[in-house]
Amino acid sequence: MPVAKFHLSETLITQASARQILQQASAIYAEVLDSPIERTRVFISSYTPDYVAVGGEVCADSEAIMAFFEFIVLEGRPLEQRTAIGEQFTRLLCHTLNIDRSLIRGYCSLVKPEDWYIAGTPASAVRKAEVDARKQGQGNG
Repeated sequence: MPVAKFHLSETLITQASARQILQQASAIYAEVLDSPIERTRVFISSYTPDYVAVGGEVCADSEAIMAFFEFIVLEGRPLEQRTAIGEQFTRLLCHTLNIDRSLIRGYCSLVKPEDWYIAGTPASAVRKAEVDARKQGQGNG
């Protein structure tokens, strides 16, 4: 379920830094949420400075830097996990793009498990099936 989107001014990012962000953000998600990395989805959208404003200033006309991320987790994830993801995504952007952390903004969306779909099935039903399968596996040992 873990999905992250990074919105960056195209002047900040190279192909190498994009790959680093995609790979490391996936690893951060998997580690913090204790979730298989196969479930992660990470996207980067880059914007020309003519189409981005920070503080009311069009980035093409100023030295403003635009770096924003958003991530989605299912409701029920503890605040500590959400905070860790926000902190680690911020640190990742600071390090990879060599920008000051004060310039980075982020947002976490909480989604109800019955409103998130995995292969067309609500995550709540997928979770229940996984829990039931683990219980059956433990009962056979």
